[in-house]
Order: sequence, then C-alpha cells, then structure tokens
Amino acid sequence: MMLDELKSDKIVNKVGGKFKLAALIQKRMRELLQGGRPLIEDTEGKTMLEIVVQEILQDKITIEGMPADDIASQQANGSQGGDSGKSGKTKTKS
Repeated sequence: MMLDELKSDKIVNKVGGKFKLAALIQKRMRELLQGGRPLIEDTEGKTMLEIVVQEILQDKITIEGMPADDIASQQANGSQGGDSGKSGKTKTKS
C-alpha cells in the first residue's frame, strides 16, 4: 500500500524531515489541483497523494534550491547548510 511509503524513513530523509515532506506534498498537490501535469508516467488508478509521493521518490520534485539527494546527505552529515535561496517552494525537474 502506498501509505507505507510515507512511513518510511527513506522519503522523510530524502526531503530533510517530516515537516518539509508535509509542506512539499501540500504544495505539489496544490499545483496539481491548479492544472499542473503529473511528472510520472504511470498515473492510472493512483490518487493525487500517490502521484506526489512517487514524484518525490523518483526525484521528479524537490524543495526549491536544493536537490533531494543533497538534503539527505546534509542531514546525514549533520550540516545545516543555511537557508539562503530556499523558499520551500516545490521545484520540478524536467
């Protein structure tokens, strides 16, 4: 079940924490509701939440200004990295 993916540390660490994950999901769902197109191929039968989670897991969207892999590595290293240029907006990868 897809909700198990949300309980996984993998997705939480990918974006830098539970609160950032919640904010990223909320902002991306809003974009989809306003007409944004899904960035994954297989959307058949998936809820909007499932689509957003897959976009995150497949590195299609990140917190703006920092790729998902950089967020996870900074967390692992305990580095704060500052917040310059990061507004918390979603950034889609083409």
